[in-house]
Amino acid sequence: MEVPYLYLSLLLLLASYLFISQIRRKSSNLPPTVFPSIPLIGHLHLLKPPLYRTLAKISATHGPVVQLHLGSRRVVLVSSPSAAEECFTKKNDVVFANRPKLLFGKIIGANYTSLVWSSYGDNLRNLRRIASMEIFSAHRLNEFHDVRVEEIRLLIRSLRPGVVNVKVMLYELTLNVMMRMISGKRYFGGGEMEEEGKRFREMLDEAFLLAGASNVGDYLPVLSWLGNKGLEKRLITLQERMDVFFQGLIEQLRKSKGAEMVDGKKKKKTMIDLLLSLQESEPRYYTDAMIQSFVLDLLAGGSETSAGTMEWAMSLLLNHPLVLKKAQDEINRVIGNKRLVDEPDIVKLPYLRCIINETLRLYPPGPLLVPHESSEDCVVGGYKILRETILLVNQWAIHHDPKVWEDPERFNPERFDGLEGNRDGFKLMPFGSGRRSCPGEGLAVRMLGMTLGSIIQCFDWERVCNDMVDMTEGPGLSMPKAAPLVAKCKPRLEMMNLLSEL
Repeated sequence: MEVPYLYLSLLLLLASYLFISQIRRKSSNLPPTVFPSIPLIGHLHLLKPPLYRTLAKISATHGPVVQLHLGSRRVVLVSSPSAAEECFTKKNDVVFANRPKLLFGKIIGANYTSLVWSSYGDNLRNLRRIASMEIFSAHRLNEFHDVRVEEIRLLIRSLRPGVVNVKVMLYELTLNVMMRMISGKRYFGGGEMEEEGKRFREMLDEAFLLAGASNVGDYLPVLSWLGNKGLEKRLITLQERMDVFFQGLIEQLRKSKGAEMVDGKKKKKTMIDLLLSLQESEPRYYTDAMIQSFVLDLLAGGSETSAGTMEWAMSLLLNHPLVLKKAQDEINRVIGNKRLVDEPDIVKLPYLRCIINETLRLYPPGPLLVPHESSEDCVVGGYKILRETILLVNQWAIHHDPKVWEDPERFNPERFDGLEGNRDGFKLMPFGSGRRSCPGEGLAVRMLGMTLGSIIQCFDWERVCNDMVDMTEGPGLSMPKAAPLVAKCKPRLEMMNLLSEL
C-alpha cells in the first residue's frame, strides 16, 4: 500500500513545482512558455525536424515571443517582424551580439574565435572590419567582376541540350567563383584539380550537415560527461581534414607571394594573399589558424547558400512556366540578344529581382538565423529576457506568417513590385540584420542576379517529366532541397548567334 502513496507524493511535488514556476514566471514578467516544462529536459522532447516548422507551430500557439527551456539552456524564440526589430536595433543589437557556446562553434569555430562564432568584442569587430572593408567591399568585388563573368560564360558554354543536374551545376559554379577569389584556384569543369575539388566539396557538405545536426550534449551536459562523443569525434575529424586542406592553400600562396604573373596573366590579389599581407605586420593575430577559420567562414557563407537559393529559384520557375516566360521577356526587352546579362543590369530587371526575393522569402538559406545570446538582461516584446538566454529568430516563420504576408504559401513574385533591394524591413531579411548580419550580402546579390539572369536568358528550361518538381526540404543548416533538381534545357533560338560566339 506504500507504493501508491509514493506516487501520489511525487505527483504532488511535481504539481507544486510546476505551479510555483508559473507564479514566478508571471511575477518576473518573463515571456510565455509551453506548459509543462519537464524537469531536467525542459522542452527538448518537443523538438522534431524540421526544427523551423516545429518552432513555428509553437509560436503560432503561444505568441511571437516564447521562452523555452532546452535542458539547462534558456531560449527565447522570436517569430514576428516587430520582435525581430527590437532584437537587432538600438541597445538590444549589442546585447544580442554574442554567440552561445555550442560544440560546433568550439571545434569548427576555432574555439569560438571565428567570424561566425566569436562573441562580441575586439576580435569580432576586427574580423567584421576585414570582411566588410577588405574582402567584400564594393571595390574588392569589382576587382573580381571578370572572374564571375568568366565562370558564368564557361558554365553556359558547357551546357548541352538535354538533362542537366542543376544542383551540381550551380554548386560547382559558386565554389569555382569563391575559390578563385579566395585562392586563385578553379576546381570544377575539367582539369587536374577536379579530384581535389570533389574532396573539398565533400568536406563542405559534411560541415553543413553537422551544423544542422542537433547535439543534445549542448543542452544536457551530463550526456557529454557520460561519453556521448559520436558527433564530437566527427567534428574533430572534419576539422583536422579542413586544417590540412586550407594549410596547403596558404603554403602554396605564401611560396608564390611576389609573383606578378600567373599563367601569362597578371596575378590578382586573392583573399588569402590579403590575409598573408596582414600577417606580416601582425603575425601574432593573423596566424595561419586564424586565416584557415576565416576562409572557411567565407566559403561556407558564400557557396552552398547561394547555390541553394538558385536551385530553389529554378525549381519554382519550372513549376511556374509563365513566371519563367515573363522573366525571359523582361530580359529580351531590356538586354536583348547581343550580349549576356551583367551585374550592372540587375537594377534594370525588376521582375528578376522580384523572383529572387520571393525565393528568399519562401526558402530562406538560413531558416533559423545563427543563434545569438544575450549578454545582459533586456526587454523584447514587453517581456524581460534574462542574461545568457539564447535567441532564436525563426525567419522561416516570419516569411510564412499569414498575418504578415497575404497567401504566404503561394509563389507570387509580383508581391515585391516596387521594392528596392533585397530587404523589406524586418519582414524579409534573408541575410540577417544588425551587427551579425551576413557581410557577404553584396556578393550573394550579384551572383544570384547575374547567374539566374544568364541561364534563363540563354536557355529554355523544362521539367524532366509531367510531374511537378518536388519541393520537399532536406536536412541541413541551409535548408537544401531533399531531391536535387534535375531539368531539361535547350538553347533559345534567339540566342543561338551569341552562344556560338562564346
